[in-house]
Amino acid sequence: MNFTYFGHASFHIEMDGTDLVFDPFITPNEKASHINVEEIKADYVLISHAHFDHLADAEKIVQNTGAKVISNYEIVTWYEKKEVKGHPLNHGGKWKFDFGTVKYVNAVHTSCLPDGSNGGNPGGFVIWNDNACFYFAGDTALTMDMKLIPQTCPKLDFAILPIGDNFTMGYEDAAIAAQFIECDTIIGCHFDTFGFIEIDHAAAVKAFADKGKKLILPGIGEKLRV
Repeated sequence: MNFTYFGHASFHIEMDGTDLVFDPFITPNEKASHINVEEIKADYVLISHAHFDHLADAEKIVQNTGAKVISNYEIVTWYEKKEVKGHPLNHGGKWKFDFGTVKYVNAVHTSCLPDGSNGGNPGGFVIWNDNACFYFAGDTALTMDMKLIPQTCPKLDFAILPIGDNFTMGYEDAAIAAQFIECDTIIGCHFDTFGFIEIDHAAAVKAFADKGKKLILPGIGEKLRV
């Protein structure tokens, strides 16, 4: 599976020929100034919650590509008023799309749309098809609900977890989360964008290694295959 890191919590993942974009916050991120939003391919834009630093470029990408938004009911309804098509999910629910199944799972965080309206409850996504399964946690604290993922979803090939602390769990708690979800390969996100979430990379990698887990810290614009 091919993916590209756009910085903060933003990713492009190509899943069996389908282009998935997650939490696009690119244009306002000075560290991602070399990423051209106009060139991003998308069939679906998945939004974990309503904060500006997770949806800033969503509307632009949809306008450029004709992609459909996948998120919670409140966010999808908000976008539909802007004539942006979407598919609403709610916690514990799943839907089979053309590229695979998407399940919306719990996240412990807050959520408010840019205009101050209700963004619903934040969440994460577990996505799978016959070839792969992965977890995009969104912004979250460590939660015991993560233990439900191995019980209700296929075995994870990798997971994308926030590790920057202050607004989400830090890398110490994220390493425990990797144990809860029974996943050995973790891609870190939501770190180093600004001062509150700058991390010690070596210490983060060691925290995961001490628990027998591999932490990948991609550079902005880096393309990887997992």
